[in-house]
Amino acid sequence: MFPQLQLLPGAISAILASVTDRGYITLSDRYGLMAAILDDSLDEIDRRSANRLLRAVLRGRVKVVDDLCLT
Repeated sequence: MFPQLQLLPGAISAILASVTDRGYITLSDRYGLMAAILDDSLDEIDRRSANRLLRAVLRGRVKVVDDLCLT
């Protein structure tokens, strides 16, 4: 049995804004995206935002770092 994941309200837009500002996605951002994707109650706007961010990573526009948080 998997642990229950609960997404914080506004988490996707906050992740998208910070990744856009920084140009890289951290490990904590990736965990937030994982929780969002696994959330069945995610609305269409947040789902599209998460998909847009994942496409940016795939295309190399966003760098992936293995640190939890970089300042």
